[in-house]
Amino acid sequence: MSLTDVSPHFPRERLDATHPVIRPVDAAALILVDRSKKTPRLLLGRRNPALRFMPGKFVFPGGRVDAVDRRVPVYGMLDSESERRLLARVSRPSAGRARALALAAIRETAEEVGLLIGTQEAGDPGPLPGAWAPFGAAGLFPNLEALSFVARAVTPPRLARRFDTRFFMAELSQVAHRLDGVVGPEAEFVEAQWFTLDEALRADVPDITRAILGEVAPRLSGGHRPWQPVPFFFSRGSKVYREALA
Repeated sequence: MSLTDVSPHFPRERLDATHPVIRPVDAAALILVDRSKKTPRLLLGRRNPALRFMPGKFVFPGGRVDAVDRRVPVYGMLDSESERRLLARVSRPSAGRARALALAAIRETAEEVGLLIGTQEAGDPGPLPGAWAPFGAAGLFPNLEALSFVARAVTPPRLARRFDTRFFMAELSQVAHRLDGVVGPEAEFVEAQWFTLDEALRADVPDITRAILGEVAPRLSGGHRPWQPVPFFFSRGSKVYREALA
């Protein structure tokens, strides 16, 4: 296993040494790419300044896995490379867990920015449960085949909230429906913007978002190939490491 110490890129001002260590929860985020112009653009949302967690920061749509993500009907399957890497370095690997992670990224993107990644190729799914209801109302199955697994990061210990986040990538062309009124002053995202990579790196983003942006740069410029290594960021003691999941 080859590890690289990347601690200098992750200042730890938010570290609270008095907080008990908690287990990170499974979470997922989506990097949505618009290639309609010469330079690809990425979608970031600015979190409501009133929120306690990362207020005012630009981040990718995302959040924790919900129980409903494990039972919603879907279209297609993850590509084999994405599924294999999602099952690496986890205590209880299963295809259902990998599937739920990808679905969480799709659901959170719908909830936070109103973009539904789905398809009508398998017909009408009928009513869908919970937060998936907008997909059913639009006649869409969530489309697993639209996503690729591109990065993973675990929040350092001693913080009040910890996530084991898997980052997925999808093309804007895979969005089949848009919901109005999702982003606004009272919502989790007060605005959503499309940035070129250079613009995103200059925006007010968390350290881990900045690191992930650097990692996806080759996928934007040189082609999004599923066999490219997936970076995995995690902490040991006071240091942050990067491992490549090949």
